[in-house]
Amino acid sequence: MQGGTSLPLDTSQGFSPPTVTQFSVFLPNKVGKLLDLVQGFDDSPCAICALAVHEAADHAVVRLITNNATMARGLLREEKLAFAENNLLIVELTRGHTMTSLCLALLGAELSIQFAYPMMIKPNGRPTIALAVDDPTLAGQILRRKEFRLFGEADLPAA
Repeated sequence: MQGGTSLPLDTSQGFSPPTVTQFSVFLPNKVGKLLDLVQGFDDSPCAICALAVHEAADHAVVRLITNNATMARGLLREEKLAFAENNLLIVELTRGHTMTSLCLALLGAELSIQFAYPMMIKPNGRPTIALAVDDPTLAGQILRRKEFRLFGEADLPAA
């Protein structure tokens, strides 16, 4: 203590990392349904930044991330599509901040990656991955301490 004042301790408690909303859209497994979904975003300022399709015999689940969750939610409701939402981390991969080091950092905290897929629109033009993890807040804190760059919705560019 100098001069009778103390500096506040730097703590990560209460830190909430930037996240994005992922929409899991349920579609019948019929020709043209994916086209219908993506065309709904064509005339909108809301851009699809990442997309992954998981197909089953009678349906498909399309996971998508946009640069505007509020607008995307409205578009999906307008089209009367069934969907669920969850928060994901968007992590930039660079030299020294690889998939291996990312996995090791999360493993060290005993966090599981539920699923991951690459972003189509990358904020800095570098490889960027969307991650669903057990605890996004803890995972975000750990990755930030390891100096990974995390992105939120406001960081995602338009198409």
